[in-house]
Parts: sequence; C-alpha cells; structure tokens
Amino acid sequence: MKRLLIITTVCLLLPAFAYANPATLNHPGRTLAANCFQCHGTDGYGMEHLAGERVSEIVDELQEMQFEPARKDIMAVHAQAYTAEEIKLIADYFSKQPK
Repeated sequence: MKRLLIITTVCLLLPAFAYANPATLNHPGRTLAANCFQCHGTDGYGMEHLAGERVSEIVDELQEMQFEPARKDIMAVHAQAYTAEEIKLIADYFSKQPK
C-alpha cells in the first residue's frame, strides 16, 4: 500500500516538473504561480500564453483585475488574493519562461 502511494504521488507530480524550465525551478514566484498552472501551464503555455511576456505587462493586467470590483471571474479572484510584491514575483517567473 505504501509503495502504491509513492508511485501514485510520483506519477501525479511528474507532469508538473517534466515541462518546467530548469532555470526557474527554484524561482520564488514559482510557488505563488502554482494557482496559475492549471490554466496557464507550468511553463506559461496554457490557455493564455504568459511565457516570455514582459513583467510590466503581466503586472499591469493583474493589477487591473485586482481593482475592478465588478469583475468576479477566476482571474479576478486570484489577482485580488496577491500582494503587489507577490504579483511581481509571479510576473517575473512567467517572464523568464522561454517563448
């Protein structure tokens, strides 16, 4: 049973690391960006591509979402949960992913 749990855990976590940019595996924004991975991918190539975008562009978009009170979609909810510093770390992480 314990062996099955270990194998299952490894199989579930492997995809998250298989496509990650090795240069950013220890980036402080990576953990914060984990909420983004479901849609944007660990490498920034999901539904909306973030890989290689300018930090300022990502920051501006997230800050717009933070201060748009009528907006209630998932992006606004995530954006509103982060501090300005956390948003910069997330933006920096995605900006360092290769285009």
